Amino acid sequence: MKEPITLDTIFLFDLDSTITSKEILPYIASIKGIEKELEKMTEETMKGHLPFRESFLARVDLLKDIPLEEAADVIASVPLNEKLVAFIREHKDICFIITGNLDVWIGKLVERIGLEPDHCFCSTAEVTDGQVTGVEKILDKVAVTTNFERYRVAIGDGNNDIGMIRTAEVGIAFGGVRELSERMKEEADIVCLTEDELIETLNGFLI
Repeated sequence: MKEPITLDTIFLFDLDSTITSKEILPYIASIKGIEKELEKMTEETMKGHLPFRESFLARVDLLKDIPLEEAADVIASVPLNEKLVAFIREHKDICFIITGNLDVWIGKLVERIGLEPDHCFCSTAEVTDGQVTGVEKILDKVAVTTNFERYRVAIGDGNNDIGMIRTAEVGIAFGGVRELSERMKEEADIVCLTEDELIETLNGFLI
């Protein structure tokens, strides 16, 4: 593992199944009764069996006819890993979310977590008359991570987070919600399998 430097450390968190205890897109899909379809596609993506971009666009296409406000309200109620959220709230100036999810869907959730909008980097949607009509830009997690000039600790759970945890000074694979892929465990500097273990690890960078 790379040598920790605790001065000027920041934490970069994936959102789905890292801060949240459920995947967001399947959670929205419960409105339409297609959560099983979305869940299967999401799991295949997180395991690296489907390209993230292709999968994300397909999943958004299945969900885009849900009224925007309805989707945002449902997402705002998604279950969270509360101990991790408490850590983020306590250290909100040095915590950031880096997620492929759409800005118009997760805004209320980010507010509930306790972060300001400028501490969340996400994909952007095309919206017409209160409906998502497409995806304007899919977030590049590696590019966002690279732009920070501080000591970066990145935390994620899926194969789409591998670039982010490679780029950071320390990459943490969090398996508290879903089983980690072997590749994710190999690429990470630290593997945490419970929320308590993750909190203890994060606090270690603040000593």
